[in-house]
Amino acid sequence: MPGDPQATFREYLLIVAGQAYRRAGYELEERPLKWAGGQFRFTQQREDGLTAHIEFQHLAYQDTQWASGNPSRFRVTLRRSDGIVKDLSELVVTDFGVAILPSPRHWWAYTDLTTLGKMLGEAGSLAVGYGMPWLSGELTPPEK
Repeated sequence: MPGDPQATFREYLLIVAGQAYRRAGYELEERPLKWAGGQFRFTQQREDGLTAHIEFQHLAYQDTQWASGNPSRFRVTLRRSDGIVKDLSELVVTDFGVAILPSPRHWWAYTDLTTLGKMLGEAGSLAVGYGMPWLSGELTPPEK
């Protein structure tokens, strides 16, 4: 990833998922110090007074390390101001029983910008389809 890997990740995150998140009422928090550490959080103020967050934790490796088998990776955490916290992958795989990801503790990995775009697209779609409705209470996992 040329230049600053966190800035590149943020740029791709906004290109791939930013518009859909904005349409749903989520905005990326302006926190440059957190961004430098790989933490990117979209926030929505809900009508019920709660705040919903979709957080991306990005661990970046430079492209010279990609050649040695060290892919960069990120995970997505869903959080509400009432203390509810859940990994997006756990929500999808365990709570909803959708085996689209290899495990409930999944990190999306990539080794180039094309793969980064694809992984952000997958995670972004799951956040829109499962995470946002779960955070709002519109979608609940089936009874087991």
